[in-house]
Amino acid sequence: MVNYLAVTTEVLLTAVLLSVIVYDIVVKDKRYRKMLPALAGVGISLSAIVTIGVFNDAGTQSFPGSLFVLDNFAVYFKNLFCFAVTLTLCFSSDYIMEQTSHPGEFIGLCVSALLGMCIMASANDFITAFIGLELMTVSFYVLAALAKDKGRAGEASVKYLLVGAASTAIMLYGISLVYGAGGSMIFSEMKNNVHLFYGVGVAGVSMVIIGFFFKLSVVPFHMWAPDVYQGAPLPVTCLLAMGSKAAAIAMFMRVLYTAFPILANYWLPMLAFFSAVCMVAGNIMALRQTDVKRMLAYSSIAQAGYMMAGIVAADAAGMKAVMFYIQLYMIANIGAFAVLAAVEPKWGGTTHAHIAGLAQSAPLLAAVMTVSLLSMAGIPPTAGFAGKIYLFSAVVDKGYLWLAFVGFVMSMISVYYYLMVTKAMYRDLTDFEAETAAQPLEYSPVVKLVALCALVGTILLGVWPEPIAQLAGRAASAFMM
Repeated sequence: MVNYLAVTTEVLLTAVLLSVIVYDIVVKDKRYRKMLPALAGVGISLSAIVTIGVFNDAGTQSFPGSLFVLDNFAVYFKNLFCFAVTLTLCFSSDYIMEQTSHPGEFIGLCVSALLGMCIMASANDFITAFIGLELMTVSFYVLAALAKDKGRAGEASVKYLLVGAASTAIMLYGISLVYGAGGSMIFSEMKNNVHLFYGVGVAGVSMVIIGFFFKLSVVPFHMWAPDVYQGAPLPVTCLLAMGSKAAAIAMFMRVLYTAFPILANYWLPMLAFFSAVCMVAGNIMALRQTDVKRMLAYSSIAQAGYMMAGIVAADAAGMKAVMFYIQLYMIANIGAFAVLAAVEPKWGGTTHAHIAGLAQSAPLLAAVMTVSLLSMAGIPPTAGFAGKIYLFSAVVDKGYLWLAFVGFVMSMISVYYYLMVTKAMYRDLTDFEAETAAQPLEYSPVVKLVALCALVGTILLGVWPEPIAQLAGRAASAFMM
């Protein structure tokens, strides 16, 4: 008997996607079209709530032949994805309606990308995982181009397409080699397959991991990230930094821990090395950036290194740390990008010069940006500090003291370029700048609400992280068992 409960989220999100398309075609009145981001957010939120109810009622589900599973791990990540996309649509609703060339299609593609992320979190074989990955990635190819600034957005989209196509080809060829060596596409059927030790199997596993490195913008496969982050519409940059990275991490952990544990002695040292490279290179390259979006691109490379450090622990504590850290990273990004969504359309950019005087024209936004960036740096009492404590503790317990030391030093270095943004917002202004900054920055109540939620969440989880940490711990423990 086919168990359809496992695909509850995907069915509901498909219904939301179709509803968005129909609404965009039928409704022509601009007053009602502005409601589209909110309606899509409500549909996504309801999908997440129903998923939690189905999971609590029925336990772990699979569909069909264990190719697609709904377990603690998948539910945790699906709710994170829905949370990220909903809040992004909320704080950028005005931006989407005014700054993108096709708002209806833009929102529909955001839901499509979310659908791909959810498939990736539940996929238990390479074919299903590849379908989810490509659904998400192709949606982002188009989203990156849907801006009124066609020159920069078009360039970002083409670069993302070319690099994404190359990484897809590498991963797909690696999957074919893994199938040739192991004789199966299902993760759980490959975990003890000694044929993966042969040359073809090792080559295939290496190519699959390299494909993930492209998606995570791991050095030296990061070349697409800065230009795409800077040129794409701001909501797309936000979703790339949060949703795309979290989905790739979720799929990466399921593949490594479920399909390739037999080769752990090979991929663990490699991950530790690339984790350190990402932390060092990402933070060093971010030091000289004056565009906040571009700086956040390099910062995301360093953040990928921190997350990979937790994966290196290869146990429930490490997985818990990664899952917990991803949620804190999302909250900090939502705060930072909510501020940029208010600033960019009004002041024409996101460089240090554009945000100068923000503390005078919008004190709340300046405070939210400061706290969000300090959380990414891991400064107490923000949530990022608690997240890095969990990450580094898990790594040290597994004997990777040097990796934790690199992460700690790089976290301290990152404080410099994060505080450069704060310095720009709070610095003394020239007479001409002061005349502009003295005028209050107008932004919607929704942006204010989201920014406040991000601020409260970042501080609250820094002081009291136990509830979310325990939730991540239960999901990680059930998965590793």
